[in-house]
Amino acid sequence: MNTAARAYRLAARDTVEAAERGEVIDPALLDAAKEAWADQYSQAQMALAYEVLEVASALNRSLGVGYSVVKQLPNSPRLDEAYQRAKKWFSDPLSDGVYLLWVTLRHDLGVKIDPHFEQIRWQILKKLETARKDLVRQLDAERLRIT
Repeated sequence: MNTAARAYRLAARDTVEAAERGEVIDPALLDAAKEAWADQYSQAQMALAYEVLEVASALNRSLGVGYSVVKQLPNSPRLDEAYQRAKKWFSDPLSDGVYLLWVTLRHDLGVKIDPHFEQIRWQILKKLETARKDLVRQLDAERLRIT
């Protein structure tokens, strides 16, 4: 599951960087990564502990917004700002979200136990959700300017 999340984030980030360089983009690469994540997430919903599912669900919503960011790029009226916003999203909040999934899965398996894990998990989740909601507002406002 973590591998699929990381691959999806990287495919989206690489798509943004390639578009910024003016390269031809194969949308099938991003769509394949999206589908692989969706398959893993779908299966995990039936098997994960609540705490892990909470992180996976937040990450799923955040990856979905990242997909929207990539798809909206060509229509952006301020392309330079859109590229910067996208690169920041994939490098900061979304990267932290994928890392949180990895740590949460390891914690759930008992591989790495941190006595402050719940507090840290909650803080990162809150930060991810806040950043996601802010990005959604930005994308919605941009869509309104386009139409």
